[in-house]
Amino acid sequence: MPWRPAAFLLALGALLGAAGCSSRPEAQHAAVSDTPQNVTMTPAQRQRIHLFTVAPASFHRAIETTGVVDFDNDQATSVLAPFSGPVARLLVAPGDKVRQGQPLALVDSPDFSAAIGAYRKALVSARNTRRLADIDQDLLQHEGVSRREAEQAQTDAASAEADRDAALQALVALHVDAGTIKAIQAGGTVARVQGIIRAPVAGTVVEKLITPGQLLQAGTTPCFTVADLSKVWVMAQVSAAELAGIKVGDPAQVDAGAPGTALAGVVDNIAAVVNPDTRAVAARIVLRNPEGALRKQMYVRVRIQSRQAGEGLLIPASALLRDDENLPFVYLVQHDGSFARRHVTAAPRTGDDYLVSEGLQPGDRIVVDGAIFVQFMQNQ
Repeated sequence: MPWRPAAFLLALGALLGAAGCSSRPEAQHAAVSDTPQNVTMTPAQRQRIHLFTVAPASFHRAIETTGVVDFDNDQATSVLAPFSGPVARLLVAPGDKVRQGQPLALVDSPDFSAAIGAYRKALVSARNTRRLADIDQDLLQHEGVSRREAEQAQTDAASAEADRDAALQALVALHVDAGTIKAIQAGGTVARVQGIIRAPVAGTVVEKLITPGQLLQAGTTPCFTVADLSKVWVMAQVSAAELAGIKVGDPAQVDAGAPGTALAGVVDNIAAVVNPDTRAVAARIVLRNPEGALRKQMYVRVRIQSRQAGEGLLIPASALLRDDENLPFVYLVQHDGSFARRHVTAAPRTGDDYLVSEGLQPGDRIVVDGAIFVQFMQNQ
């Protein structure tokens, strides 16, 4: 076909004009749909919602967070081996309750035998030197020895008695029972005596760290952990933003999740350093632990109630909704009776309410019960 430039340009202009006319209404419609319009309701629909008038109120901030259960380290003891040697027999198992001084394990210890032998020698030496010192004292009165010799005998006797007392204290430190010590003092023979590892405090055996036959090193090998589980610590993680809201002495409630495990405690320490991994500060809560419901390393929910009163605008939690960008908003009653979205700045939840710092003024009326119904109508 022959080329006709004028006809081509005329057809192209008509096509672009048609496209422009069709795209403008769609763009305008999209812009309108992205802007939420106020919601108007009939009197019957208004009865399905409830309003709340915003007003300043006094409150006590509550912080909800998580924590980890730990032993009360003031009431938990790591039992170290008091002497060297292989473990002969274990006498307790984890979970057993023990009293102070109760045997936990038997050890075939050369240190134990050496301590008994040293005490025997010290006893004999102290008796002999004291007897010789008494004889020299008698001879001194009859001029049988010089004063210098009698004084030296007294010095030797005192030194031997000091060695005897030190050897006795070594046996006591090794927890040798009183019957064995009396038998040694009486000069009687003592059967094969094994070293006894005893509980330094009353409590529950929560860890067993040794096995039969294991070679222990005196003063370095941990054998057991004994703890009083009637009271435990909970290390709650508090963010830097919430740290100013708690003080030592604030009451706290700990919930392990199972029915009947909610327990009351109190904040007794707030750490002076920030955890480099979580950027949180540990708040230590002390609480009673009846029946051992809380166990070490258990994760729990923690609610700390500040004793310091504050004042601000509180709104019920049911009034707060979130938009598509997860920003909080409420439905505010307008002068014409319609309902408009109002974005707000809300602090962490305080019980059943939120503290609003921006977006609302005293006297504003907002939807509390039925806010989701208003949102549904707005999205239609």
